[in-house]
Amino acid sequence: MSDTRIYLDNAATTKTDPRVVAAMEPFFTETYGNPNSLHTEGRAAHSALENARERVRASLNAERPDEVLFTSGGTESDNAALIGLMTAGGRTSGHLIVSAFEHHAILEPAEWLAKHGFDVSLVKPDTDGVVSVAALEKLLRDDTVLVSIMHGNNELGTVQPIAELAAAAHGRGALFHSDAAQTLGKLDIDVQALGVDAMSFSGHKFYGPKGVGVLYLKKGLRFAPYLMGGGQEFRKRSGTQNVPGAQGFATALELMDADRVSETIRLTALRDRLEAAAVARLENVYVNGANVSRMPHITSLIVKGVEGEAMLLHLDAKGIAVSTGSACSSGSLTASHVLLAIDCPQEIAHGSLRLSMGRFTTEAEIDYFVDSLVPIVERLRSMSPVYDKMFGAQSA
Repeated sequence: MSDTRIYLDNAATTKTDPRVVAAMEPFFTETYGNPNSLHTEGRAAHSALENARERVRASLNAERPDEVLFTSGGTESDNAALIGLMTAGGRTSGHLIVSAFEHHAILEPAEWLAKHGFDVSLVKPDTDGVVSVAALEKLLRDDTVLVSIMHGNNELGTVQPIAELAAAAHGRGALFHSDAAQTLGKLDIDVQALGVDAMSFSGHKFYGPKGVGVLYLKKGLRFAPYLMGGGQEFRKRSGTQNVPGAQGFATALELMDADRVSETIRLTALRDRLEAAAVARLENVYVNGANVSRMPHITSLIVKGVEGEAMLLHLDAKGIAVSTGSACSSGSLTASHVLLAIDCPQEIAHGSLRLSMGRFTTEAEIDYFVDSLVPIVERLRSMSPVYDKMFGAQSA
C-alpha cells in the first residue's frame, strides 16, 4: 500500500466530491453572468445563487434565506461575525468572551478587538476539552456583547454544549456565535434549536470547494459590514458572489445530509478501531477527549516521548498524511494552544498527532496506518536519550 497515498488529514481539508465538481461546472461556462446584473444572464445567475441559498437555509433550518450570507470561507465568516457584531452601531467598547482553544480565525480578531478598545476574556475548557456552562457563567457580565465558542474542536474533535452555552449567554443579554466549520455535515445542525445568533461554516471541510463559506446571521441583528462596496448579500458582505462556489457548497451539504447517519456509524467505527489498536500496541499513548462527546472523524493522540513533527515526517515517507494539530499553524514548532488550553504539559503536547478520517477512508488504510506508526514510534523512542528516564516506568 506504500505506493498509494493515504490521507488522514480531512479536518484540514477534504477532497472535493466529483458530484460537487459536476454540479459546479455549468456555472463557470454556461450560467456565468454576474448575479447582480439585470440582463438575462445576470438573472439566471441570480436564480442559481438564490437556489443555493435556499438549499443551505433548509439544511440549517434558518428562518429566512437572507439569514444565509455567502462568504469566501470559514476565516472570513469568523472575522465578520466577531468584528461585525462587536462594532455594530458604532460601538467602540464592550466585553467579548471566546474560548481558549478556538481556531486562530477567532483568536486573532479577538486580539484585534482587544487592541481597539474592547475587553476580551478567554473561557477555558476542562481537561477533556469541553467548555462548561458554569465556566462561561463566571465570566459573563452586564456589558458582555458577544460570546463565541466553537461547535466542535478542530484538533480534539470534542463537541461543545452549544444550546446550553447560548442560553446562558442570552440570559445575560449577550449574543452567541459559534464556529461550526468542523461540524457542518457531520452533526445535525438546526440553528433555531441551538439558539445561536450567528454561525460560521466552510465548504472545503465537507467535500465542497475551497474559497466559499457561509455566515448564518439571525434576522434583526445590528451588524457592521466587514467588506464594503456594492452592497451584495443584503448589504452585509459586498463583492460579486461566487455562484459556482455557492452551488458547490449547497450540493456538498445535501450529500452530507443524505448519508449522515450511515457515515457517522462508519467513521465512528474507523476512529474506534484506530484508537484501540494504537493504545493496545504502544505504551504511553492516550486519546484526548475520549470520555466525552466527540465528532466521529477526529482522533487526537498523545504519544509520549516522541515529537509529533518527527512522526509526521516518517509517516509521510510511508505514504500517510497526518497532522500534528491545526494545519493553519503547522509551520510552528510551538506546542498546540489547544492542548495547552486543556492543561496538557508542554513536553507531552509536543507528541500529538491529529488523525481525521473521511468519506474515502477505508478500514485497510486505518490498519496500515497503525502498522506503520508502531515501528516508527519504537524507533524514535529507542533513539531518545531521555525516553526511558521520563516515561519508561509510566503506563499509557
